[in-house]
Amino acid sequence: MENKGKTLTITTLLGTIALGAQVAGVQAEPKTNMMHQWAQGSEAAAIAKLGEMFEEAGGVWEQTAISGHTSNTLAKLRSDVVAGNAPAAVQLKGPEIAEWNATGRTANLDGVASSEGWDAVVAPELISVMKPTGNWVAAPMNIHRVNWLYSSKKILDDLGIEVPKTWAEFNAACEKVQAAGKICIAHGAADWSDTTTFDSIVYGMDLDLYRKAFQEADTDAMRSQGMIDAFAQLRKMVGYMDDGINGRSWEQSMAMTMDGDAAFFLMGDWTVASANLAGYKEDVDYLCNQTPVDWGGNGFILNADSVVFFEQSDPDYVTGQELLAKIIMSPEFQVTFNVAKGSIPSRTDVDLSEGGFTQCQQKGLEDLKASVSEGTLVRSMAHNMTVLQKYRGAMMEVITEFVADPSITPEEAANQLADAVELQQ
Repeated sequence: MENKGKTLTITTLLGTIALGAQVAGVQAEPKTNMMHQWAQGSEAAAIAKLGEMFEEAGGVWEQTAISGHTSNTLAKLRSDVVAGNAPAAVQLKGPEIAEWNATGRTANLDGVASSEGWDAVVAPELISVMKPTGNWVAAPMNIHRVNWLYSSKKILDDLGIEVPKTWAEFNAACEKVQAAGKICIAHGAADWSDTTTFDSIVYGMDLDLYRKAFQEADTDAMRSQGMIDAFAQLRKMVGYMDDGINGRSWEQSMAMTMDGDAAFFLMGDWTVASANLAGYKEDVDYLCNQTPVDWGGNGFILNADSVVFFEQSDPDYVTGQELLAKIIMSPEFQVTFNVAKGSIPSRTDVDLSEGGFTQCQQKGLEDLKASVSEGTLVRSMAHNMTVLQKYRGAMMEVITEFVADPSITPEEAANQLADAVELQQ
């Protein structure tokens, strides 16, 4: 790749670690036990790459994979910390990083960050998240885009439909798809899927409302007419889904669109990795565009995976943390990991035209830069990058109940959203 000369190879990393150990007179063997949520599919394959690179660099890799909700990981983490057995490295993100940093139990990565020049290469919108009080305590692995709209090229071509750019155009397209006897939206039954869709709706309809309600947890904003209108759009979109969403996985929903059984699928860029792994082709089986926005311009809802490091007393794990952090932030890992996961690097100095990145991934980086320039970049509430987990969980419950229960009106849902958050305050 173009920045090959900058790449700190695994061999170099191992040499650096070994030299440090010799200078210190410590025969430390780099070890780690990383706790994460990636137990299946392309995500498990992506984390396996990290383990392989850690072992290639001479480290001893162990992992604890916890399936399901972030709350499951947090429960396990709290239990381990209370027991005095804090894990060396944990996949966490957003406000959770600041919360754990506030406990004083996180490790300080300033030394490795300084020697590796992280401040100069990490995307600016991630630095404050990784340095909640000014010190590096976490290493960002990637940048995900949440607001992707995947379209079935076959259905759009057959029906002469352009990719919709506004919600009115989206509704008109769905009316045409349904009139042709086709499913318009492929969707599965999961609270995070429902909330991912609602993330894009609120963001695309009213950018200021998104920021107030989903980034500041402003309950007046949640009760506003704008939020009622957003729930009304969600209700309309539930009507564009089929009756088989219960028990359907997001991968099955993806396949419905790629196979031409449904016109649209709203989901993050991890879809790109799974679609490519399954043999689907961009611009042949599917198109990728940003979800509709009513305010014009470019939009980007950001999600980022990161690894938080906790203080360790065993020198093997301390050395392992330094090695793991360097590998995560190396251009080599950022390319390998993000090509496998469908996301884009957290470093700004990686050339996506090389290394195997897809056209969708390259478009994602272009849109990210445009969104930063236009002031439209936001972090995702649905994917735990904004408000505290207790607020997010309460909102997700209301949103998914609204999807499942057609008797709930948009006005009732907006009030329930605000009530649920106020109960957590």
